[in-house]
Amino acid sequence: MAIHGSCGNLVTMDVRTALKSQYKGGLEMLRQCIDHCPDHLWQSGAYPRTYDRIATHAVFFTDLYLRQNVDAHENWQGITPDYANLDDDASPDMHIDKERLLSYLEYVYGDVDRVVDDLDLDTEDPGFFWYKNISKMEHQLMNLRHLQGHVGQLSELLMAHGIDIDWVAKHPRNA
Repeated sequence: MAIHGSCGNLVTMDVRTALKSQYKGGLEMLRQCIDHCPDHLWQSGAYPRTYDRIATHAVFFTDLYLRQNVDAHENWQGITPDYANLDDDASPDMHIDKERLLSYLEYVYGDVDRVVDDLDLDTEDPGFFWYKNISKMEHQLMNLRHLQGHVGQLSELLMAHGIDIDWVAKHPRNA
């Protein structure tokens, strides 16, 4: 992709590298929100938006929407949308402990490079029938906004308890 920079020069951007870096940066910030959450806060909050369910929702839907389409997604170790939904239909008894959720997050993090490399970013089909009039590339940007929105929610809840997380500007493990 080529765009013109603020000085009028042509800037070439490797979109896949940027997507991978931003997914991993966002997932690293989510990992901190999960890892730094004290036990007494983990299942706190008003049903169905408890801390743990917001974190599970963020991991699950980042994983789902990272894929080319709904058929390319496989539930990781039995974690289904029932664990991740944030509406009134969500089962109040379905919770995932921090260690299991961190393992799921590591799985998603580890799959980012392969999945992004295989995406058809040029298609006008986002791969999810409930999204209309959005290309796959734009759907990926929306997924990043969704992830970071929930990271913001969780980090604010932590800050209210005197716990802060580090801002990650890009892929942290090889930055």
